[in-house]
Amino acid sequence: MRATSLLRLLLICFYLLSIHTFAAAGVGDKLEKGQNLTDGDTLVSAGGSFTLGFFSPGASTKRYLGIWFSVSNGTAVCWVANRDQPLVDKSGMLVLNDLGSLVLLDGSRRTVWSSDFSGGASAVVAQLLVSGNLVVHNGSSDASLWQSFDHPSDTLLPDMKLGKNRWTGAEWQLTSWRSADDPAPGDYRRTLETEGLPELVVWRGNVKTYRTGPWNGLYFNGVPEVSAYAGKYPLRATTSPWETTYGYTAAPGAPLTRVVVNHTGKAERWEWDASSWAWTRIFQGPRDPCDEYGRCGPFGLCDPEAASSGFYGCVEGFSFSSPPATTPPAQEVKGTTCRRHAALDCAGGTTTDGFAVVRGVKLPDTQNASVDMGVTLEECRARCFANCSCLAYAAADIRGGGDGSGCVMWTDAIVDLRLVDMGQNLYLRLSKSELDDHKKFPVLLVAIPLASIVIILLVVFAIWWRRKHTIIGAIPQSHAMVNYMQC
Repeated sequence: MRATSLLRLLLICFYLLSIHTFAAAGVGDKLEKGQNLTDGDTLVSAGGSFTLGFFSPGASTKRYLGIWFSVSNGTAVCWVANRDQPLVDKSGMLVLNDLGSLVLLDGSRRTVWSSDFSGGASAVVAQLLVSGNLVVHNGSSDASLWQSFDHPSDTLLPDMKLGKNRWTGAEWQLTSWRSADDPAPGDYRRTLETEGLPELVVWRGNVKTYRTGPWNGLYFNGVPEVSAYAGKYPLRATTSPWETTYGYTAAPGAPLTRVVVNHTGKAERWEWDASSWAWTRIFQGPRDPCDEYGRCGPFGLCDPEAASSGFYGCVEGFSFSSPPATTPPAQEVKGTTCRRHAALDCAGGTTTDGFAVVRGVKLPDTQNASVDMGVTLEECRARCFANCSCLAYAAADIRGGGDGSGCVMWTDAIVDLRLVDMGQNLYLRLSKSELDDHKKFPVLLVAIPLASIVIILLVVFAIWWRRKHTIIGAIPQSHAMVNYMQC
């Protein structure tokens, strides 16, 4: 009994100490006008998932104001205010000033960062929400006057968005850290391509390095594996007259998750595993050499299973003008181009061209493609067939099942095409001669084995027929011998 009472007393003391520590280190989830947050103090969201405070990343001694997942003790930072203006010591202070603007001050009380917003209202409050969003709002209203979700760093959380505001031109994008220890804007950024069909693109400067493939109504076409966790983290892409955006939500009870573009240019989705008390990566892109943007050039088809050929290939009806180098280590295709075997025949409103199906692919870059969501795939084919500039078409939406609906048409070179599990069909324009050759192949494939079977059957029948008549012809002689012996 004494041991039990002592244990209870210790637990109560530990609980009271925890409460006291929390009260000393944190000030709840809000800052009122005139209040400040100094280094060592924190705001903690309701429920405790997110913390706002000062931190030093990795081996760095510089101080930054940021938001991180509480479970990982500041290692999983999802937003940084003063990315390119670090503090040199622990004298920093965050203030919600009389104008309703968040201001970060250094030890000399000079402004290092601010939210660049003046609320003007008398009851402005800064609050860290359960979503991890730091918002400034009128105390009497939930409408945000400023929010950190509108100024992403390198991390996309549930209920955030990437994309573009068509009215203001403002863009929401992720920008990598410069290194693991430096949250300054790095070399890579992840954006939502808003021309053609929406798709996520990783850039290094102004050069595309990786794209997910276009949105097909359910997911980005080149990343079908997201269907394995889309139930926990439903995806959404929206296109309207005022904005084109992409984001995701978290289903009730789903583990904590984040999407990051890291300093090496990889886009990753991480999920918190409470059993192992660690983050688990459940997706990474690029994931193989074929995810390198435009690896095989225009009209190239990258095959992730063809390591022996350097993964290079061309679509049907095309071949390399000169073979790419494939000796280890495999070289990029430089100076080689997939060239069409036979010219198209389309002019003056008439054509003998047709379409071949390239099955199971991540659809090409749609930046310069035309899109119409209101037609059937058969109508899309007719449009492409009647337009001599149309080189390929595909379904834009697969939600209805079957071959899909909607229409995306390419009039420029087909770029960044690769084979992918659960990929879509691309209908490629080819000359009649190429299609005729294509049709002959299955005929020969069936005719040659069939002819062989017929010949084998005829031989077997001839042998059987000969043996049968030989046996029948021998029967009278046997009877004669029997009669002779009886005599």
